[in-house]
Amino acid sequence: MPDDLHDAPTAELVAAAAQQDRAAVEQLLVRHLPGLEAFVRLRMGPALRGLATAPDLVQSVCRDVLGDLDGFEFRGEAPFRAWLYVCAENKLREKHRFHHRDKRDVAAAVPLPDASTFLPAYRTLCTPSRDVEMRETIRRIEAAFDQLPDDYREAVTLHKLCGLSHREIAERMQRSEGAVRNLVYRGISRLALLVDGGDTGS
Repeated sequence: MPDDLHDAPTAELVAAAAQQDRAAVEQLLVRHLPGLEAFVRLRMGPALRGLATAPDLVQSVCRDVLGDLDGFEFRGEAPFRAWLYVCAENKLREKHRFHHRDKRDVAAAVPLPDASTFLPAYRTLCTPSRDVEMRETIRRIEAAFDQLPDDYREAVTLHKLCGLSHREIAERMQRSEGAVRNLVYRGISRLALLVDGGDTGS
């Protein structure tokens, strides 16, 4: 591996990380952190979002995934991102079960973190028409996203954040490619209307 990993292809970084190359692991974290954190925050839902922080969950995901790369076969950047996000979904399910089991208080909301990492990923979903303050933008996007039907949320995040093609999403969701295109289009359109129109229930 070259000393400067900033421009190294992801396939090289994955191969090096599997050999316990710490620098490669760190570069993978840096490269995928913004999108992964945005994905986790959006898929947490309002209840879990008030109890846990996305950075903590992302760090846990990265520890699990990047510590177990020996059997991973790299098949491209988008499938690699999707693999990371599947691991994130599994972690979220664990957290949901844990908090449901212990009936933890959802009223004690965790303050919003520094959004400099994940806000650019949010902007791939929609660009609010009004120039609002950053933290208010985050709240509006998340509140709007929480109102979307489950299939809209899945299609939008897989396409816009994971970077999967409509065909790949169709295989995962067991839908036709045309149906997936429609879900993504309707999801993005509905999200923009909710964010711009202020009908987010907050």
